[in-house]
Amino acid sequence: MRIDVFTLFPAWFNWFADQRHVRNALEAGLELDCIDLRAGTPLSGGQVDDTPYGGGAGMVLRVDVVAASLGGHYGEDPIARARTSRVIALSPTGRQLDDELVDELAAEPALTLLCGRYEGFDERVHERLASDVVSVGPYVLSGGELAAMTICDAVVRKLPGALGDERSAAEESFSSALEGDPEYPHYTRPAEWRGHGVPEILLSGDHARIDAWRREQSRARGRARAERDR
Repeated sequence: MRIDVFTLFPAWFNWFADQRHVRNALEAGLELDCIDLRAGTPLSGGQVDDTPYGGGAGMVLRVDVVAASLGGHYGEDPIARARTSRVIALSPTGRQLDDELVDELAAEPALTLLCGRYEGFDERVHERLASDVVSVGPYVLSGGELAAMTICDAVVRKLPGALGDERSAAEESFSSALEGDPEYPHYTRPAEWRGHGVPEILLSGDHARIDAWRREQSRARGRARAERDR
């Protein structure tokens, strides 16, 4: 898989690329590249944004700047590329990220992530240069970089070789293995701590009963989560 991140702050991703599971994925064949939007701007003085039509606070990232950066990097018309590739603009207005979408993205041969900043992108970036608009949650960040790292992290964990034990990515919160429910509780040593013990079933050695207990705990958490979200 190849992941290209278009951002005003490419150096921010040095830390991310140095994380163990990401290094494992890179060694296994993942390609991760960060492209500086400012370096490819056709405007003088490194300009990438402008004031919004209709007035209002803040600045908006220009569609011609994003198009020039995409076109220069890929050597093709960026509108045409958005019709054939996963080009994802990161915005709180987009489809909310969930495990189903992460699975979908992890199956792609290549992803392009567009990191917004300031007041976000000119809407024509969403409409013409992106195949998808994705949000990592119903809140606002200062820019798309942390959102891009969130998507990268969620996707990379599902790639072969990223995790030390492939089973780690199988039964996780919201996975199909748990039917979309949160993960069950985990315990480790010590067995007793300040009068609080580990559930006896986990010490029983009866793996069939343990599996059943874990699944019920997961379902209970799912029901409690659904109740909170009402």
